[in-house]
Amino acid sequence: MQIVNLTPHAITVEKGDGTRLNIPPTPPSVRIQQENVVTHAIDDIPVSMVQYGAVEHLPAPQPDTLYVVSAMVAQQCRDRADVVAPDTGSSAIRDEAGRIIAVRGFVKY
Repeated sequence: MQIVNLTPHAITVEKGDGTRLNIPPTPPSVRIQQENVVTHAIDDIPVSMVQYGAVEHLPAPQPDTLYVVSAMVAQQCRDRADVVAPDTGSSAIRDEAGRIIAVRGFVKY
């Protein structure tokens, strides 16, 4: 199985046997179109409502290929069995500052 990282960051996965797999990003990153529409202001500070549009740069499904994207993109691609996001929940491995250094798997929405 080929794993393609379509996020802007390298992803490290710790497998069940303790070995780690580093998956570098493959440009371009998959993104969701976003438009901020100002709805009002508080103390002269604009407050916007975010409106999301289409997913951009997601390749068509390919045999034996898994695409890793952000959680937000994965949520928009529920109909694609080949699209997952890194599992950054409680199972993620973090350093002393709380930054994720590895994940133990992927999630599907």
